[in-house]
Amino acid sequence: MSFPTPTPAIADIGVTGLGVMGANLARNLARNGFKVAVHNRSIGRTERLIADHGTEGQFFPAETIKDFVASLSTPRVAIIMVQAGPATDAVIEQLAAEMDEGDIIVDCGNSQYMDTRRREASLAERGLHFVGAGVSGGEEGALLGPAIMPGGTRASYERLGPMFETIAAKADGEPCCTYIGPDGAGHFVKMVHNGIEYADMQLIAEAYQIMSALGLSAPEIGEVFAEWNTGDLESYLIDVTAEVLRHADPKTGRPFVDVVLDRASQKGTGAWTVQTAAGLGIPVTGIAEATFARSLSASVAQREAAQAALPGHAADLAGAVVPEDRAAFIEDVRLALYASKMVAYSQGFELIRAASDEYGWDVQLGALAKIWRAGCIIRARFLDRITEAYTRDSALPLLLADEFFTREISAAVPAWRRLLTTALAAGIPVPAFTSSLAYYDAVRAPRLSANLIQAQRDFFGSHTYKRVDMEGTFHTLWSEGRAEERWD
Repeated sequence: MSFPTPTPAIADIGVTGLGVMGANLARNLARNGFKVAVHNRSIGRTERLIADHGTEGQFFPAETIKDFVASLSTPRVAIIMVQAGPATDAVIEQLAAEMDEGDIIVDCGNSQYMDTRRREASLAERGLHFVGAGVSGGEEGALLGPAIMPGGTRASYERLGPMFETIAAKADGEPCCTYIGPDGAGHFVKMVHNGIEYADMQLIAEAYQIMSALGLSAPEIGEVFAEWNTGDLESYLIDVTAEVLRHADPKTGRPFVDVVLDRASQKGTGAWTVQTAAGLGIPVTGIAEATFARSLSASVAQREAAQAALPGHAADLAGAVVPEDRAAFIEDVRLALYASKMVAYSQGFELIRAASDEYGWDVQLGALAKIWRAGCIIRARFLDRITEAYTRDSALPLLLADEFFTREISAAVPAWRRLLTTALAAGIPVPAFTSSLAYYDAVRAPRLSANLIQAQRDFFGSHTYKRVDMEGTFHTLWSEGRAEERWD
């Protein structure tokens, strides 16, 4: 098929890269009344979009980047939906070569935020705006309404924002889209969103594994999750979990999860979150354990060697929990999951605050929590409570220190401890549950064992230390009589 030359300067916005996400985003824009230019490197995808969905709105297909850009009204807005990395850089360069000062390039893929910062600075020198926009909600969200997290210049949001707010998911009538901040802020918060998603999924999986060890079948556990989804744990991921656990494999009739290989893949955003948090000095222990758990699940040779050589318990709770106590035990699982999820969100928001301070982004945490209430993967009932917490105190140093979260997590702690005592004694791996409780205990402890670590560092590396009883920085001459010197 050969497309006619597009009418110049008529489309409101363009999308290049028409995989499932790009095509669905283009359809969402067209369905909402926007004139959408569409382009793909291989013309077949453009042809399929027009053939299958061309009646959903006004599309302006283009065979070349030159024609694609020419069809956009000024200031031009072009969305890129291609693979992160070199492919994104290549498309950016092709677009920039055809664009004029004031035009806007938008990367809606999962790019690394430092790449976004680099691209934004480079294009700014050429008079172009670059927006790194996190988009969450998967294929369905892209079509029906995602959560959108755009970063870039304020001027670019004035042009782009009304369109994104129109196609975004709505929560209580409010669009799940807001201006996040300059340069890489949008992609950064999307990265942390994905990191929280990793933690949330791992915690849910650990709850499932505990109940499996208790002797419940997958459909029975699915019913438990369905019940949990009517209360404090209500969220998209809990709902998905209930659906998956109640699904039967059409080939065998067995529970679907029982025929799925226990090796979890990952695309890198969890690892990026952990690496970035380490660089900023922010402990994201739940996200880290969730990321490493996926890595361990894929470590086939190591797991096979361990199963053959290492002793352990049978990971069976059926005999440890008497039938009359089963309901109470499952309630402990729920409370531990609830508490651990609060830790994951608290750590994620603290990481966003730290990056915002580091890069001068001025991210509004309460507004961010608002746009995660619908459309995105980690949407959950208590996101409203996060918004309320930051409304009460925008400088809140720790989300868990807010009055609501303090009350909720304190009520869950006894159950959390009981559950982990039983699960660990039975040999059930619960790294995210365990690390979350350890974080809770550490962050509230009046004194940590770091005093010994700093003393050790001074002994072997002359790294100095501070004292509890006087100001200053000190070093002990460990190999020279152990006299203390003041080094500041």
